[in-house]
Amino acid sequence: MFDEFAGENFDLLSRDRGSVVAADDGVPLAVREVGPEYAPLTVVFVHGFCNRMTGWHFQRVHLEEVWGPTIRMVFFDLRGHGNSGVPRRETCTIPHLARDIDAVIRALVPEGPIVLVGHSMGGMAVLSYVGRYPDLIGSRVVGVGLIATAAGALGDVGLARTLNTPVVAGFSTAARALPRVVQGGRGASKRVLAPILRSASFGDRRISPAIVWHSEQMINDTPLKTLVDFLPSFKNHDETAAVPLLEPVPTLVLCGDRDLLTPFRYSKAIAEQLPEAELVRVPGAGHMVHLERASLVSEALDRLVTRSVESLPAPSAWRDAVLLVTEHPWIDTARRRVAAWGRVVRQRVSRSHR
Repeated sequence: MFDEFAGENFDLLSRDRGSVVAADDGVPLAVREVGPEYAPLTVVFVHGFCNRMTGWHFQRVHLEEVWGPTIRMVFFDLRGHGNSGVPRRETCTIPHLARDIDAVIRALVPEGPIVLVGHSMGGMAVLSYVGRYPDLIGSRVVGVGLIATAAGALGDVGLARTLNTPVVAGFSTAARALPRVVQGGRGASKRVLAPILRSASFGDRRISPAIVWHSEQMINDTPLKTLVDFLPSFKNHDETAAVPLLEPVPTLVLCGDRDLLTPFRYSKAIAEQLPEAELVRVPGAGHMVHLERASLVSEALDRLVTRSVESLPAPSAWRDAVLLVTEHPWIDTARRRVAAWGRVVRQRVSRSHR
């Protein structure tokens, strides 16, 4: 089988600007940034359960190619995932993830418009953030992307059902009784999780082996303790009240129709409450749709960013410059205008810090 992604560098994000943001309870959150520090628009990405920020690899590449220096992208590893710190069990909840989003925004994006994009548990965290900070919708948060996620509890379907097996239940019991034994149980995660999550990750069996390898690496590198501690959140999750708050801003709701972990009907239920939202059903795709159908998801996010820019109040030098980049054939002129606007923004920020 020919693999067009053989040799793909999924560690590209590791070369981007890195920092550590302390969550409100002190858990260190690993962060990477792409694009100018003072870009007038920032897109914040929140990955899913048993993933890490590198899961957004293809979207990071695509949006940088399309938007260049006109936007900044911020990625971070959720608590207990990737290079972020290990949290206490009682803080492994979706509301705590919403607080972590807020901590990252306070530290790195203290002003200016933001587009929030979340996949799976990351989308749930974004909805929790919206419910927690409704006054920011439309004022700071000018666009939202919800990829393969749900607003309500998964209960006996989807992710909760998929992971409701005697093996996982046994490890859950062991984790609570012998926390030190499973504290760094990455090998156990590989044996227990990989076969379960792999079967639900992709809808197409002909998926690139390189992409499958990257997905499995993210799963294998997630400590079993993280899996066990977050499981109850999926049954208790309910952010349905937050969905109508998104009505004022451009919203993308996207899901594969073979998603076994967060079935498409959950995305449809979100979109039904948001008449202006773009609902994208991806035929044949599973839960890791942003890897399996990377180009389609990247293009959908490109449309979301464009709609978010178009929604910014006019007159706006930034809005005009960005629209020129996306529509005008003389892109070099557009980039000069964007650079000029960036200098204005930096001067304003510099004066405000004096």
